[in-house]
Amino acid sequence: MTTSSGPSPAPRRWWRASVSALCGAAFGALAAWLQPRGPVTATEALALLAGGLATGLIAGAATRSRWAIVLTPIGFLLLFELLRLGSTLPTVGPLDATSAFGVLAFVLGRIVAWPLVCLSVTVGALWGIGRPGLRIGLIVATAITALIAGSLLMTPSSPPVRDARGAPVVGEVSELIPVEVNGREQWIEVRGASDELPILLYLSGGPGQSDLAYSRVLFEPLAQDFLVVGWDQRGTGKSYPALDPETLTLDGAVADTVELARWLTHHYGQEKVYLLGESWGSLLGVLAVREAPELFHAFVGSGQMVAPLETDEGIYRDLVTTAMGTGDGALIAKLTRMGPPPYRSVFDYATIMSLYPLLEGPYMPPTDYLRRGRESNLGPYGIFGREYSPIEKVSVLRGLLDVFSVLYPQLQDVDLRRDAATLSVPLVVLAGEHELAARTAPAREWFDSVEAPAKQWIDLPDAGHSVAFEQAGELRKILLELDAD
Repeated sequence: MTTSSGPSPAPRRWWRASVSALCGAAFGALAAWLQPRGPVTATEALALLAGGLATGLIAGAATRSRWAIVLTPIGFLLLFELLRLGSTLPTVGPLDATSAFGVLAFVLGRIVAWPLVCLSVTVGALWGIGRPGLRIGLIVATAITALIAGSLLMTPSSPPVRDARGAPVVGEVSELIPVEVNGREQWIEVRGASDELPILLYLSGGPGQSDLAYSRVLFEPLAQDFLVVGWDQRGTGKSYPALDPETLTLDGAVADTVELARWLTHHYGQEKVYLLGESWGSLLGVLAVREAPELFHAFVGSGQMVAPLETDEGIYRDLVTTAMGTGDGALIAKLTRMGPPPYRSVFDYATIMSLYPLLEGPYMPPTDYLRRGRESNLGPYGIFGREYSPIEKVSVLRGLLDVFSVLYPQLQDVDLRRDAATLSVPLVVLAGEHELAARTAPAREWFDSVEAPAKQWIDLPDAGHSVAFEQAGELRKILLELDAD
């Protein structure tokens, strides 16, 4: 009669399963501590990939079991998500399945971390287990991992400035530059036929929107006469790593704008810059001009915001009126469930924004605007632009949701009719024919009452909220007139 001196198969299986899950859980806890938003740079993504390989290798070598392939990633995902539950950022917190935008935010917060970890842990575990029967899978998975790691190192770029014939301009400026602005690294794209041209600093909308790729394409005609500077503001696009919800404030955004303008004057040896603001950027621009008028030649507002809460309330009323007029019961029910602004979440704001076309009315933007957009192949929100690395392409969308959720509630008490009753620089407001009435009315009231050395209100046809983009040709004429004065 013989007896077994080792543990029975069942306890061995439980031991192997437990070790595999614990290895993954330990890595998940470490990743949640070091990368609470998931990897936001290529370096962080590569570190996560390397950590996954090491964790899988340890689990596989310790257990010599396929449990390591299955349970190590599960252990990681459980701890990684559990420790991030308290985050207030939309792309980090728990799933909000009541909105398509909530699902999108959940996916964006995991679309980098989950695949990188699951793949790398699996590869590491296969190496650790070392069974001949797994050799083909090991080779394939290792090759895929190497390709992904290589793609993370792709270098973004700014295409050269070209003349009307499509040839690169001699002496042109086309570069992406990291600039430390008030202690945070933020990215700008500078484009112009010469570094001696007058500087035009463009403030994009949102808050949270990255317009580097779009402004590069749609403002290309301006680059022959101006040194056009696009800027990913703190937490936005390429500057997403600079996001800190605790310190992201309206006052900080104004201070960043002033500091960047000052850096540009020093860097390019000029006294002042022209400032162009779109939507949120128009509000930010006015406040920056109020703070440091000595840095600016003039301010141009496109899709001018004046009183965000009043505008949101007006848009809500207009949507209710439209829904009732068309008998759209589903829309009436949706608006009733949401209630009037301020809304409870960024997802409600996104839902309202998706309904703007109901109030704009049909129109056809200029042919040149449509052609540039069509030929650019930039994709949604410009994520296919050459300006963004693979990680930054995801950050373009993450930044829009996360920055908006933090910063927009701080704008509810802003009203330029009270906060910017005077300006010390010339003012130009571009108004699109199809802009929403709830934006145009307070903008016109502010414009009529504001005191400025000179001011122009310019109505432009075939344009809506993004009038500076849609009417870039007219914008160029306006800027050249300002620069000639």
